[in-house]
Amino acid sequence: MLKLRSFIFAIGYNGTSALAGLIAVIIWPIFPYSWRWRIVTCWNRFVMFWIRICCGVRFEIIGNKHADHFPCVVMAKHQSTWETMFLQYYFGPVSTILKKELFRIPFFGWGLASLRPIAIDRSSPVQALKEIKKKGIERLQQGNNFLIFPEGTRTPVGQVGNYARSGADIAISAGVPIIAVAHNAGECWPHKHFIKYPGTIRVVISEPFQTEGKDRKQLTEDVKNWIEGEIAKMPPARNDGVRVLTENTAS
Repeated sequence: MLKLRSFIFAIGYNGTSALAGLIAVIIWPIFPYSWRWRIVTCWNRFVMFWIRICCGVRFEIIGNKHADHFPCVVMAKHQSTWETMFLQYYFGPVSTILKKELFRIPFFGWGLASLRPIAIDRSSPVQALKEIKKKGIERLQQGNNFLIFPEGTRTPVGQVGNYARSGADIAISAGVPIIAVAHNAGECWPHKHFIKYPGTIRVVISEPFQTEGKDRKQLTEDVKNWIEGEIAKMPPARNDGVRVLTENTAS
């Protein structure tokens, strides 16, 4: 049954992503950015609805997005595809760091390009870091929030990656606060696994971390400790109580 439900979800997810990308291309020269991101991220909201209907994956939010502190740098745990869908609209308008290769994906990549992301070339790490800082500050000055996953890549449930300091560096340089986001989405939507597991994803949003006069190393460590501490306190997301996938449960 899980495979069937996940298959139905995949059909809707992939089919509508192409449609959303096509719409993004059509409206790009017609609507201003403030309208484009609202229209395009309707797809993100649809994905949240569709995964609840098909796979029984719900979510609850603890804390709020602190709109009084926008623009800000959002630093979030990265376990799954789910949080990329959710955070894109919840903290919108938001600019996200993406690999340039994603823009080559027909429709889907075109839709991403319309949302003022920061595209980087990972083959040149030093240049990529400079570009992230420069463009990140520019986006914040334009009124966008800036979303960064400090671990750089998705980390399996129960593991902690190396938290890069670039998010804190940008926030300090731009004079904006940091809002940290902890969640356990990887338990219900595991990375690189077809099956989605029913349950309730918990999303915890921090109070703003003020950046004035702060050191980027200590600030990054503070954010890391907060995120990982909140995740450690979370109950299992999946209805069956399983947290970490094994090869047997992943099939």
